[in-house]
Amino acid sequence: MTQPAPAAPGRPIRVLIAKPGLDGHDRGAKVLTRALRDAGFEVVYTGLFQTPEMIASAALQEDVDVIGLSILSGAHLALFPRIMEALRARGLDDVLVVAGGTIPGEDIPVVRDMGVAAVFGPGTSFAEIVEFLREHAPARDDAA
Repeated sequence: MTQPAPAAPGRPIRVLIAKPGLDGHDRGAKVLTRALRDAGFEVVYTGLFQTPEMIASAALQEDVDVIGLSILSGAHLALFPRIMEALRARGLDDVLVVAGGTIPGEDIPVVRDMGVAAVFGPGTSFAEIVEFLREHAPARDDAA
């Protein structure tokens, strides 16, 4: 798989932060949303209890470059494949998908094989996340 070009200069990278499933802990997602906005990103936060279909629909409607999946419930191996399938069904193969939360180390290769580009665990610095998103967000045509 080839690396996507960085997002176009002058156009903020659009990020969707989503809380899939029944995970009711959203403090980290809200803090990350604020940090990304402070770094110049356009950020949409979906709120709690999102289904894979709701996440994919929001990503399509918001025309995002990046989807950040925040999960603490341990249901990543059940939910992430469904999310990736819902994204593909909507033609969103070019959207960069990253994940954060409590994902055990042994599950990270499995999650990456699903198409999740990076997994950011507890304690990851905002600077590291910002740098990764800036380097890997796909370029978009602004002619629309």
